[in-house]
Amino acid sequence: MNQHVLSILEKCNHLNHLKQLQSLIITQGQFQTQFYAFKLVRFCTLKIFDFCYARLLFDHLHSPNIYLYTAMITAYASQPEYHTSAFALYRHMVCKGNPTPNHFIYPHVLKAAPEILECNGTKLVHIQIFKSGFGRYPVVQTALVDSYSRTSPGIGIARDLFDEMAERNVVSWTAMVFGYMRVGDVGKAIFLFEEMPNRDVPSWNAVITGCTQNGFFSEAISLLRKMVMGGNMPNQVTVVCSLSACGHTGMLQLGKSIHGYIYKNGIGNDCLVANALIDMYGKCGSLEMARRIFKMSSKKNTTSWNSIINCFALHGQSDKAISLFEEMVNCEDEGVRSDAVTFISLLNACTHGGLVEKGRAYFELMINTYNIEPRINHYGCLIDLLGRAGKFEEALEVINGMKMEPDEVVWGSLLNGCKIYGRTDLAEFAVKKLIEIDPNNGGYGVMLANLYGALGKWDEARNVRKKLKEQNTYKIPGCSWIEVDSQVHQFSSVDKTHPRTNEIYDILESMVGLH
Repeated sequence: MNQHVLSILEKCNHLNHLKQLQSLIITQGQFQTQFYAFKLVRFCTLKIFDFCYARLLFDHLHSPNIYLYTAMITAYASQPEYHTSAFALYRHMVCKGNPTPNHFIYPHVLKAAPEILECNGTKLVHIQIFKSGFGRYPVVQTALVDSYSRTSPGIGIARDLFDEMAERNVVSWTAMVFGYMRVGDVGKAIFLFEEMPNRDVPSWNAVITGCTQNGFFSEAISLLRKMVMGGNMPNQVTVVCSLSACGHTGMLQLGKSIHGYIYKNGIGNDCLVANALIDMYGKCGSLEMARRIFKMSSKKNTTSWNSIINCFALHGQSDKAISLFEEMVNCEDEGVRSDAVTFISLLNACTHGGLVEKGRAYFELMINTYNIEPRINHYGCLIDLLGRAGKFEEALEVINGMKMEPDEVVWGSLLNGCKIYGRTDLAEFAVKKLIEIDPNNGGYGVMLANLYGALGKWDEARNVRKKLKEQNTYKIPGCSWIEVDSQVHQFSSVDKTHPRTNEIYDILESMVGLH
């Protein structure tokens, strides 16, 4: 019977097939047998991803054992939208008292816990772990470190637990490193990574991914080079994150080298890598190459279309971006559907092309046809579009009608429009809003002082400058990168730390002398 059921299950690929097998098991009087129930639940969650039917099967069992609870909780924990269900099912099991949790179930519960009650959710599970005597199991300790480090308030507790661990393997070290990356403490993450006694590819991926996600692109590329020189072979995750760093820093030559590595090692046969290549080539200005990779992709998902549309939108080729969107709409029968990201790219394309009417139309299309609730990014793009066109009354109407508080991007977009059209009155209003949001950003204070000077309000200008000195506020320096001989050189405003600063300034002075 067991082999017969397993052989049928291997051939199943649809819920209807599973239901037929379930009927056979019921007629044989075996539905309450834990082995068969476990196989059916696992099939639902792992092969056809039907969590609802899996739960229906689970709820009809009289006494599900720990393996069935683990299967169900593991499935829920794997999907962020089901984390509440994972935690609720765990609480149900604990309250019921049978079966009792084991050390295999806790890592999955802990993965879901921070989504429910942040640090407190982890603490509740931690108490149960302590009571049940599994607190010294390395797999549970690592899961606790990972769970606490998912929130800023818990990162200190995570480090204490990590330091107390008697046995720390590469997984526990990686969990702590990535925990620091999650909360934006890149310095501590890299310092801890350098102390690791052993590193594997996932640990390298954790630190490279963390640097990329936190905007430390040069550091990510430097770590990639160290990884390769140390004899570690980058995998799919490594190349995707590295390509993102190359795109943000404009390192086209290194991006091409990574592309060659992908081709040589055959790790570019899916959408994730193809999309990363499209994004990298697009951001580096190699639009033809981005378009070629897009055309060569056998499976194009929504992200693929978003990436290529964004490439042309970023470089001001509005007509091509809009044309690609129209192609995308024609592919909706193939399972591709425009999402919130698509419309951000479209609105950017309209902004660069000065296409006010089209921009308005796309904003309405997004809401009315695609039922997408506008995010702050969409409003920022629309305000930028209207501001650049000098339509300030309409821009203010949009801001007043927003369902969320305007952020720096929204007020900054309005300010840029004011600069173009000389609307100093409205510019003063926008700058004051920016200062309210980030009072420590000295750049906004300087803007306001300069604005008062342009308006002839000298007393107000002096007061602002005096306040800037008293508060010791800072101005975020401008920053740029340039790639020379496969090496990234970073420059910040008024920064003279580059080893060839004197030569650079001599060349600049000679160029100025030519005019």
